[in-house]
Amino acid sequence: MLAYLARRVAYTIPILFGVALVCFALVHIAPGDPLVSVLPPDASAELQAMLRTLYGFDRSYPEQFGRWLWRAAHGDLGTSIATGRPVTDEVFKAVGYTLRLSILATLIGFFFGSLFGFVAGYYRDSFIDKAASALSVLGVSVPHYWLGMVLVIIFAAILGWLPPTGAGSGNEGFFGSLRFMILPAVTMSVIPMGIVARTVRALVADILAQEFVIGLRAKGLTDWGVFKHVVKNAAPTALAVMGLQLGYLLGGSILIETVFSWPGTGFLLNAAIFQRDLPLLQGTILVLALFFVILNLLVDVVQTALDPRIQRS
Repeated sequence: MLAYLARRVAYTIPILFGVALVCFALVHIAPGDPLVSVLPPDASAELQAMLRTLYGFDRSYPEQFGRWLWRAAHGDLGTSIATGRPVTDEVFKAVGYTLRLSILATLIGFFFGSLFGFVAGYYRDSFIDKAASALSVLGVSVPHYWLGMVLVIIFAAILGWLPPTGAGSGNEGFFGSLRFMILPAVTMSVIPMGIVARTVRALVADILAQEFVIGLRAKGLTDWGVFKHVVKNAAPTALAVMGLQLGYLLGGSILIETVFSWPGTGFLLNAAIFQRDLPLLQGTILVLALFFVILNLLVDVVQTALDPRIQRS
């Protein structure tokens, strides 16, 4: 197992290098001056040259990439052009907010998705199965930003039950801050809920049709006993799907965080794009990609440990 883990970790190194290269190339290919957010309209040529030298934009692209990669490997992602603060501090503060929101959305999506999937799989081809399948398709199809605005209108503007935007001041305590997370977390959980429901439904239906389940029923095993065997066989794949969905939520929540003004990485990316803040944009994308690669590695290792059918050699 240790050799398998070491090999999987070694595979991530070229992936991270490729992600860093693509991230650097994409943000530099985009048109526009990266210093537009800090230079006044009447800036002199001397001031422009000084700032370009300060941020390293006067060097060639390979040299810029090499210096940025070397600093990033030592934990220095540079300085934000717009705010003048270290990118590392900005990114990890935002990552904390996004991680909290994504974990809550993942728990909601996994719980209800597994529930709908198991019920639909047990009652295959029934009205319950068709209703659960329709809900899962609807959840995957509905645009997130539209659903978020609808929830704000209903639960914040009309009913007044929940705050519409923001993350609170930080002095509300756990349950006080949880009120700010409910609407964005529910909005984010809809797509993972639909994907998990469809995956679990297919797994349960396939497992129930296998011969060993028929044999268990023939031996007089109760429905609860059969249910435990089904859960044991479906868990590795379901957990792997949910782990991947957590990775997608960490990197793909820019629209939802913008709608709810949630100060996470999506909101930070949106600001960095409009301000043309290259160090902040590069650092945020790199950290999110790093989280996604590490999460994929953890999912792979956990699934391998839970499922004896997967070869570790």
